[in-house]
Amino acid sequence: MDTKFPELTTERLLLRAATPADADDMLRYLSDPEVMKHTGMELFQTAEDVLDEIRWYRSLVEEGSGIRWGIALKESGKMIGSCGFHNREPKHFRAEIGYELSPEHWGKGIASEALRAVVRYGFSHLQLERIEALIEPENEPSLRLVEKNGFLREGLLRHYEYGRGRFDDLYMYSILKEDIALADRIG
Repeated sequence: MDTKFPELTTERLLLRAATPADADDMLRYLSDPEVMKHTGMELFQTAEDVLDEIRWYRSLVEEGSGIRWGIALKESGKMIGSCGFHNREPKHFRAEIGYELSPEHWGKGIASEALRAVVRYGFSHLQLERIEALIEPENEPSLRLVEKNGFLREGLLRHYEYGRGRFDDLYMYSILKEDIALADRIG
């Protein structure tokens, strides 16, 4: 992967590296119970919690295990969420995708816009063949998001993750590089 962090632009968004200057904006959504409800993670409490998250984003790139973009609005530069890959397995040409978005931007197509840009980057620049999304069955907005963007549900992984004192079932979704190529030819 390039040493320079790749920036992606869409109609309304700039996907870029998260920096310590974004900590206050990130804390607003990472401390929101509705945003964090289906992540398996505790609510963020402090700016230091956010700085740890930013360090984790950086470590993904350094270790080659993924890449996480901050989602910023072009017009303001304000960080409103993140989207990216983790658990990347270059040997198997696959990675998991994850995302979160500040609630005031829900229902505006922003998550789809960011997700599409990140998926295309994964297939074109990371040589991924398969992108997976693991989603709690109760997270209906996330289920709709990935289905609307071409991911197929493959099955239920029972008690797949442990977090916040409980085991969570997760649906396994995937999209293949050929699924995007087919959609491009049809659309």
